[in-house]
Amino acid sequence: MTTRTSTVADVMTRRVVAVRPDAEFKEIVAAMERWKVTAVPVVDGEGRVVGVVSEGDLLFKEEFHDHRPGLLEQRDRLDATARAGSRRARELMTSPPVTVGPGASLPRAARLMAVHRAKRLPVVDARGAVQGVEGVVDVRCALVTGSGERTGS
Repeated sequence: MTTRTSTVADVMTRRVVAVRPDAEFKEIVAAMERWKVTAVPVVDGEGRVVGVVSEGDLLFKEEFHDHRPGLLEQRDRLDATARAGSRRARELMTSPPVTVGPGASLPRAARLMAVHRAKRLPVVDARGAVQGVEGVVDVRCALVTGSGERTGS
């Protein structure tokens, strides 16, 4: 008897909320709130993932809203202070994105998430086009139940 190993495609969320690189801060926040997601892939005109904007990326923008960092703080936190003035997805996103293929094993997806401290990974095909999103909950549920079936949406 052969046991098939579950893959990312077996448990990924297929409905993907994505934004374009020129999406403005308010559009990104509105999309995340409307669809109840904590991150959105940023896709180019051909649907290829070029980055990801997460709640953490959005916090950089708001972090210095009412606090001007001193020179030492700016030097120590260059990435955060550079993003503070960002207005569009291309400036806010984490790039290059950490992605996974639909045929990857669930342990591989879990390792990528752990190494990169990511809660969600865009699932992309060989061209880099978004096919779905793999979340920590998807992986955890599938590994715990051993079924390869999602228990949620």
